[in-house]
Amino acid sequence: MDTLINVVLPLALAFIMLSLGIGLTFGDFRRVLNRIQAFAIGAGAQVILLPLTAYIVVRLFNLPGELAVGFMLLSFCPGGVTSNMITKLAKGDVALSVSLTAVISLLSILTVPFLAAWSVVHFMGADAPAITVTELAIAMFLITTLPVLIGITIRHFAPAFAVRAEPILSRAATILFVVIVLAALAGNWDVFVSNLATLGPALITLNVALMVLGLAVAFGAGLIWNEVKTISVETGVQNATLGITLAAIISGQASGFSTMALPSAVYGILMYLVAAPFVVWYRNK
Repeated sequence: MDTLINVVLPLALAFIMLSLGIGLTFGDFRRVLNRIQAFAIGAGAQVILLPLTAYIVVRLFNLPGELAVGFMLLSFCPGGVTSNMITKLAKGDVALSVSLTAVISLLSILTVPFLAAWSVVHFMGADAPAITVTELAIAMFLITTLPVLIGITIRHFAPAFAVRAEPILSRAATILFVVIVLAALAGNWDVFVSNLATLGPALITLNVALMVLGLAVAFGAGLIWNEVKTISVETGVQNATLGITLAAIISGQASGFSTMALPSAVYGILMYLVAAPFVVWYRNK
């Protein structure tokens, strides 16, 4: 289990982020300038609205320290390849989804370490593990930002190879995601069972609230329907693997997954169930 957490987990996340990067082009970043209103609303929903909603849910359900931190860590993680896939299924604006995922994923190295450090101290107080913003930022860069940049570079200089490799890497990334989620659940099974009555409803409430709020904010801003659907998905679907990895890094637990990883692990399963009715509705409207 120690090898899984300290070696396999970071490498798996880096591989997942590489699979994201290899599907991106520099045009995905330039596109932001042409879709500035939709991008700004989507980015604001992810960076500001999402953590605020998570904080309200944590207080509403009176979650204990480590679980509360786990909720907040999840809320700091951008959507990743999963949100792009769900946007495509919902017949949303995939180009906008990819642009949001790309930019927010790269910017997370600047936002996540500070927000994570604040959350740990705020919710755990004297029981908070020692956390250094600089060290967390370096870890974020090595396992998220750098792999994305490598993937983008491969796509730029070897586009034919990248196009062939992308579906293979995406399938492998999906398998790794499932393994990580199941391992985190298995490693915290007793905690999961004892907190299921609170944890499940809290995560479902968070997921539904985010999908609806993303929809409402985008619709209220007068965006077109495809953009509205996309921002709803991007706001409601998070990178559970990154949440689990951050929990492992921050907790510094000598063995096994920490309780902080549990919200992301459960969310990694529930988000598909919650998103499904929205996808069906979006596809037919």
